[in-house]
Amino acid sequence: MLKRIHIIVLDSLGVGEAPDAAAFGDVGSNTLGHIAKLTELKIPNLEQLGIGCTTPLRGISSTAPKKGYTMRLLEKSAGKDTMTGHWELMGLVTESSFPVYPTGFPQGLLDKIEAFSGRGVVCNLPYSGTSVIDDYADIQRETGALIVYTSADPVLQIAAHEEIIPLEELYSICKYVRSITLDAPWQLGRIIARPYLGEKGSYYRTPNRHDYAVSPPRETVLDALAGLGFSTIGIGKIGDIFNMRGISESHPTKSNTHGVDTLLEVMSRDFEGISFLNLVDFDALYGHRRDVAGYGRALEEFDTRLPEILAALRGDDLLLITADHGTDPAFTGTDHTREYVPLLAYSHSMTTGGVLPDGVFGDVAEIIVANFGLGESELLTRLC
Repeated sequence: MLKRIHIIVLDSLGVGEAPDAAAFGDVGSNTLGHIAKLTELKIPNLEQLGIGCTTPLRGISSTAPKKGYTMRLLEKSAGKDTMTGHWELMGLVTESSFPVYPTGFPQGLLDKIEAFSGRGVVCNLPYSGTSVIDDYADIQRETGALIVYTSADPVLQIAAHEEIIPLEELYSICKYVRSITLDAPWQLGRIIARPYLGEKGSYYRTPNRHDYAVSPPRETVLDALAGLGFSTIGIGKIGDIFNMRGISESHPTKSNTHGVDTLLEVMSRDFEGISFLNLVDFDALYGHRRDVAGYGRALEEFDTRLPEILAALRGDDLLLITADHGTDPAFTGTDHTREYVPLLAYSHSMTTGGVLPDGVFGDVAEIIVANFGLGESELLTRLC
């Protein structure tokens, strides 16, 4: 048995349209493929782990890894959002998707927000998180109103200048909105506090974002592991995604770099169980903003950190690098995209490597369950 499994989710790194992409309007999407096509992408460490075997990548080898395994995973859940992706990685398939609000939220919900907060609401439209600040921050400065917006995801986001609406007030409002949107008629996957600072023409988000998620409707692998006393260490927004259910400890992060730093600190400790890291910048800063070049640079920056992560692996550790959905910055719109995601598996204890047949998100849960004695897995046998 491996003592520790470290899971890294490169948030939104899809590797080509899923077979059911047409149902989601995502035919032709390929997050990683388009980034490689449109930039001079250099990711030699991911290349050695077999990333080029998951989709054709310009300038990147498709040679199978000699040590370690690679494959593609397909999502079975009905949605293509952060929560359904992460939940399925931990063994929970979501049969129905959360509702979205492409024309804004119902007036009845806005009335309750205004009554609780004592503040008005502006925007109430699908919007880019940075553009909405540029377009509505001056109105907020003049009126004190909340900037409420959504996206193609099942989320309600509230942007607030920290000097106008203090953090604790913003968090309190978001907690209230969370409490009234857990069920129908306004069921939402997440409520997100989006604080920012700055002046006209130079507004910028601060690292004080906070997500208020809904708990998974059923138990996941995390619950099973935590119930048996294994460590389940969430890094980044993992704690928020699972609403702390099945998480033994949580470490919020401010950036991809901070996330990797935190992972390395966790890996230096002695524990038995899993660490689970989400690197959100790929999605939030580059995918949704259609910043192909920025996404490529972020991938290259992560790639430079991979040797540190591999050096920190112990002989009885397993590293799994994957994603939760796509967000193709070269595709139409700013929504997530229904794509395959990669799974790169590496352990110092491996003596062989190769490319495995396509699997499903739940294969990650299957590996964990089998490794810690909660079930069986042919895939784990092949990996180790």
